[in-house]
Amino acid sequence: MKQIIIIGGGAAGFFCASNLDEKKYNITILEQNSDVLQKVKISGGGRCNVTHACFDPRELVQFYPRGHKELLSVFTKFQPGDTMEWFDHRNVPLKIENDNRTFPESNSSQTIINTFLNEIQNKNVEVKTKCSVKAIEKKDEKYLVMTSLGDFEADYIIYTTGSSPKSLKIVENLGHKIIDLVPSLFTFNIKDELLQDIPGTSFENAEISIPSLKTEESGPLLITHWGLSGPAVLKISAWEALSLSKLKYNFEIEVNFISRSIDEAEESFQNFKQSNPKKTIGQAKIFDITNRFWQKIVSVSKVDLNKQISNISGKEMQMILENLCRKKLKVSGKSTFKDEFVTAGGVDLKEINFKNMSSKLLPNFYIAGEVLNIDAVTGGFNFQACWSEAWLIAQDLNGL
Repeated sequence: MKQIIIIGGGAAGFFCASNLDEKKYNITILEQNSDVLQKVKISGGGRCNVTHACFDPRELVQFYPRGHKELLSVFTKFQPGDTMEWFDHRNVPLKIENDNRTFPESNSSQTIINTFLNEIQNKNVEVKTKCSVKAIEKKDEKYLVMTSLGDFEADYIIYTTGSSPKSLKIVENLGHKIIDLVPSLFTFNIKDELLQDIPGTSFENAEISIPSLKTEESGPLLITHWGLSGPAVLKISAWEALSLSKLKYNFEIEVNFISRSIDEAEESFQNFKQSNPKKTIGQAKIFDITNRFWQKIVSVSKVDLNKQISNISGKEMQMILENLCRKKLKVSGKSTFKDEFVTAGGVDLKEINFKNMSSKLLPNFYIAGEVLNIDAVTGGFNFQACWSEAWLIAQDLNGL
């Protein structure tokens, strides 16, 4: 029987092993850590954001800053609906939340991990943990994999190591071109009076732009101890990962906390002023934001909170609206988003055959997951790319 060695015991490696024909192959997974599926465990705050309920491949690829062109053909063969069906067949029902993120009904990533462990146990897949790969050499028709636990021989290699620099070096030594790694999902560090002392304040739909890059995003926004986070920030950080790295994470953003133009906001303000002239500005509920944040806006605009709204001058009103709809903030640095660290960069996509995820340079060598120069915004998309790519590899090796 031919020997398949899967290097990397994460999402892509395990999904591939779960779909391989064990009657055709001996399958071994090598994992350098003491535990397998570590990212699956912590994903979605421990609930595991398995995929995203977006069933049109053309729409789905829009969530991938790098890899969208290549993934189109991949998703036409295996997409989120197929992922849901795969788990359903194994008695793991998934549920779609309001934002289309998809989780196991159990709300526990352990359910997903157990499913994979059962699958590979049924297939007699051997898993070696604390097995660090040092180098891979091509020997005649086979590969020699040198590890901390000795040497292994393989007829086929499936390389799903994630994006560690060490694993990229190994595949680079085999001849693959590596695109430099840069962080992709991160939050913005901002020191500004407006954001001080109100961490946890959120906005359902804000607009954020980076004028120097002529780019903008909208979505939920969150004030943190360090600055700004939330989907709007994470999306813009993913799409502009390379540009922001070049700027060394020092740049200016403009935020519209209420997603309304200054003119529209002014109209609401004037209407409120006419119907509630005696109200103090500090207690005015004009916009859909928290009281604390509104009072912060008023204070930062140097307007007395106890001033009656009828006495607010045109200049004061403009100052308040500027801070609300066009606030300029200086970003100086970034913070990693939770533990779900995602990078842009990795194996150059031009060197991969996306019909079956095989290397164009190395025979019988497949590459999938985050080791490739593919990444997505947050919401289950990175996992979906892993499942789809791993599925294609298994189908190819199974001769289907």
